[in-house]
Amino acid sequence: MTPKTMQRLFLREAAFMLFLARLAVRCVPAARIFAWAKRPPRRIRRFAADDVRWTTWAIDRVAGGAGVKSACLPRALAAHAMLRRRGISSRLCLGVARAGGETLAHAWLEVGDDKVVGGKEAGAFTRVAEFGGAR
Repeated sequence: MTPKTMQRLFLREAAFMLFLARLAVRCVPAARIFAWAKRPPRRIRRFAADDVRWTTWAIDRVAGGAGVKSACLPRALAAHAMLRRRGISSRLCLGVARAGGETLAHAWLEVGDDKVVGGKEAGAFTRVAEFGGAR
């Protein structure tokens, strides 16, 4: 498959998964979402670094482009779904931080020891929960 075809496929899937993730965050109880996130993939692929990079690129591209800013939780859920579909185990992490009297929350996704989606900001947050993936 050519790189151009891969781009189009990953971008389409990312747009669809982000739509579903936004809908789930608004309409589905959090307990059901996190119960889904805890389930492992049906099959495990250990060496899929290219798929992880393509997924990260596609989610960042779709979520941050064309005036459509996406919150961190739908982005992490969409990437988690895309990776899980490919048999790649990932962890959905939730954290909190204090900034000037405010409590901030953040969600990010990890594959192995690497922070994949939303990981740049994750360093300032204290992890309070994680769902899925082996540690």
